[in-house]
Amino acid sequence: MTELLKPTPRFSLSRRQALQFSGSASLALLAAACGGGSGLDPLPPQTSPPPQPQAGGQAPANSIGSGPVRVGLILPLSAPGLIGAAANAIRNAAELAMSEFEKPEITLLIKDDRGDAGVSREMTQQALSEGAELILGPFTANAVQQASAASKAAGRPMIAFSSDTSVAQPGVYLLSFTPQTDVARILSYAASRGKRSIAALLPEGGFGNVIAAEYQQQISRLGLTQGPMRLYAPGRANEAARALAAELGTSDALLTTDLTDVMGATADAIAAAGIKNIQMLGTGVWNDLSVLQKPALQKGWFAAPDSAGYNSFASRYRKRFNNSPTRTATIGYDSVALAAALALTQGSNRFTQATLTNPSGFAGQDGIFRFRADGTNERALAVLQVNNQSAQIINAAPKGFGES
Repeated sequence: MTELLKPTPRFSLSRRQALQFSGSASLALLAAACGGGSGLDPLPPQTSPPPQPQAGGQAPANSIGSGPVRVGLILPLSAPGLIGAAANAIRNAAELAMSEFEKPEITLLIKDDRGDAGVSREMTQQALSEGAELILGPFTANAVQQASAASKAAGRPMIAFSSDTSVAQPGVYLLSFTPQTDVARILSYAASRGKRSIAALLPEGGFGNVIAAEYQQQISRLGLTQGPMRLYAPGRANEAARALAAELGTSDALLTTDLTDVMGATADAIAAAGIKNIQMLGTGVWNDLSVLQKPALQKGWFAAPDSAGYNSFASRYRKRFNNSPTRTATIGYDSVALAAALALTQGSNRFTQATLTNPSGFAGQDGIFRFRADGTNERALAVLQVNNQSAQIINAAPKGFGES
């Protein structure tokens, strides 16, 4: 075993070269960035000129830390609504990670892109001009497309927060939660439990298309039989569910998932269509009380991160900021903790492709993860079962990745 990170009061390296964030400074950031509203007020728009490098090697204004390695953090801090709230939660989580990492060797350069993809590219260029060796963020697919053009031109890697895998590429790594990972995990588990013919009821549009493509790919990979698949337009789940009920035949499992705010209606449509005595399968969007209470999903299985790490992170976040984080705020924490750990231990190789795509991966607030060379990620997820309006783990998340 090669020791990549010397133990400190906060951090140690895991087995098989995996970077283990064993203390509180590693697991907290990633989880808060993905979920609902945080209650935080978005920061007001910046009206002053963007900060410029200061003489004498001093950190520019609007930064966190004073280490010699500079890292840009691009977020829509002054964007309205949930996007701005989530961005501010990520920013707070980054601050929490810096406070919990013993003597971080990095300076975070905080840039507000105001929710404008063009401004995101400008802010990335500004961070690079101030010496950033790594870019964290931005938040949306359009912003990542714009900002990554600047980071790629400068030869600097980016760890972005979009869940749209179409913007991933070598040198642009996604730290977000992607639906493909959920589908791969739940179908693999279903196959291990003897399920052989799996049907699907999915929404039309971008989210449903991503799920459908991964479903078909995993069916082929696992040697399963693809049952009937129905896609439904918004508000038309009832019709699709009735048609599917007549086609199920010998299918022994049904994959169904939608965006969280309408997943409950899809579950109601399944119940109304009389679909029962079949194993229901889903993704992490099920992990919401409004979904878990649906009768059609009781005893159903879905894939999601183990919540223990996020719960710990959320407790520390509330103590520091007197507010609750959004569910995806952990991506802010983990990205900063990872940057700080690599800066401390990896010298001039800290942000190279070989370092960032270490096949053993890294441990974060929501479990272990690793970046693939194509910029997508892989996460170790648990499988949970819906029981009496709650969810219990029935198959724990793996503790490590096999070498690849």
